[in-house]
Amino acid sequence: MIRSMTGFGDASARESGVDYSVEIKSVNNKYFKAILRLPESLQSLEAESEVLLRRKLDRGSVTMSVAVSDTTEGAALAINTQALDRYAEQIRSAKAASDDGTTLDLASLVNLPGVLVSPPDEDDRHERARAVLTPLIERACEQLIEMRTREGADLASDLMAQHASIAANLEVVVEQAPTIVAEYEQRLRTRIEALLADAEVTVDQVDLIREIAVYAEKTDIAEEITRLRGHLKQFEDRITGNDGSPLGRTLEFLTQEMLREANTMASKSPSAEIAQRIVEIKGAIDRIKEQVLNVA
Repeated sequence: MIRSMTGFGDASARESGVDYSVEIKSVNNKYFKAILRLPESLQSLEAESEVLLRRKLDRGSVTMSVAVSDTTEGAALAINTQALDRYAEQIRSAKAASDDGTTLDLASLVNLPGVLVSPPDEDDRHERARAVLTPLIERACEQLIEMRTREGADLASDLMAQHASIAANLEVVVEQAPTIVAEYEQRLRTRIEALLADAEVTVDQVDLIREIAVYAEKTDIAEEITRLRGHLKQFEDRITGNDGSPLGRTLEFLTQEMLREANTMASKSPSAEIAQRIVEIKGAIDRIKEQVLNVA
């Protein structure tokens, strides 16, 4: 089964007056890369959230954004009265020493370090957030995977179309390959006969056969054809298989091997017809390479 690396999923819930929302999107990446954006109060959940994402999503650059909106009275930070009194006492002392007529504004003192502190039930609120966010992340991942699967079906159709183009052109190469040596032999004999037409000499047939054999060895592409056929079969099996395993890197490797065989055939074969077919094959392989980069 082919899945794209591009997708989006979201999920939200309201629990005890607190609104939670999760958005996850993914784009192409050779490896798995997670970018997590959590509220400061939930930074401690970053590591386990990444583990959950990695378990669900095999490949791609994944960005997860978490938002928490707490409108309950419990969202208020507690005031450290001892710290506030200490600040006020110091300010009064300074005011008395300077006697400049300034007034003491307690409201402005809450922004000083140590005045506002986390409420005493912060740990409980943190655990409640974890209990809510974990299933939300899973639901958002499932939505993203569904989108990846839908786009993967379109990818599979295009990949199989290119696969069919390669296979069709390869069959023409298979038909043309045996004629290369025969045509070379005919050209060689004709050339020799023309050169020796006015001379009373003959050509040793052993030398002629040896020359043809050397040419046949240099232009033999049977092994490359066999290997390319094998790669095409593996490629098709991976695309049409349904075991749910990641396919992107395997398809990338097979594409590289197909291109290697096509390049070797192009360098060994002197036939114009075969050269034209190999150009078509390489063009289809290049299109496959582009598409495979988006396969998870």
